[in-house]
Amino acid sequence: MATLNIPLDAFYGVMLIFLRVAAIVFSAPVLDTATIPVVFKAGLAFAVSILLLPVVDAVVSVRDLSLMAFVIGIFSEIAIGVTIGLSVKLLFTGIQLAGQIVGYQMGFAVANVMDPATSAQIPILAQFYNLTAMLVFLSINAHHMFFSALVDSYTILPPLSIHISPQLVGMMMRLATNMFVVAIKVGAPLIAVMLMVSVALGLVARTVPQMNIFIVAMPMKIVIGLIFMVIVTPYLTAYLIDLFSSYQVTLFDLIRLMASAR
Repeated sequence: MATLNIPLDAFYGVMLIFLRVAAIVFSAPVLDTATIPVVFKAGLAFAVSILLLPVVDAVVSVRDLSLMAFVIGIFSEIAIGVTIGLSVKLLFTGIQLAGQIVGYQMGFAVANVMDPATSAQIPILAQFYNLTAMLVFLSINAHHMFFSALVDSYTILPPLSIHISPQLVGMMMRLATNMFVVAIKVGAPLIAVMLMVSVALGLVARTVPQMNIFIVAMPMKIVIGLIFMVIVTPYLTAYLIDLFSSYQVTLFDLIRLMASAR
């Protein structure tokens, strides 16, 4: 009877690779939706782990490794993957926030759809901006930066070597702040247009009091908002391409901060 002998160090190394990859797969955009089965995500993480095994030197020596240290190492690998996935997820959250702000100004706040990622009701324009960002993200192969970040993360940050420093926490706070900056930049054209439309309707209401401005305002805002949305869509796509293309540098800086103690 044939037996399969796997060295314990190699087994632990493969498991640590799987944990980091699985944490990224379950927290990264596009794949974090509840509509994708968990079995598929786990299978994808395992397949990527097998592909990374010849490339990554993740063999862990367990001779002098205590159980507590290994458990901490498991949580550290999960933390690394979640940090990488969350840093990119913040960009999509900012883009979705822009659609939510614009939707409230256009009068689409009452038109909600189901968000497959969170299973919550969100404004329809927020979902439109989110889907547009996902299409741009996939069309320019920006998801490949996750694979590059995975390979480089094992070069810069081997297993069981994460370091949570004040600089890392500060960078995550800056990324969270940048979420609101992205939201303002993405929604700035329509926010400005809706502001001018509101001012114009206010002047009309003062000069022509016989007009029922509440009946006229809502359809006018929707029509003008949709027209300007079509006009600014090419510029929005160009901005998203620049945003996703330049984010790879930020992702590598984040990995280096997690290994700053080394």
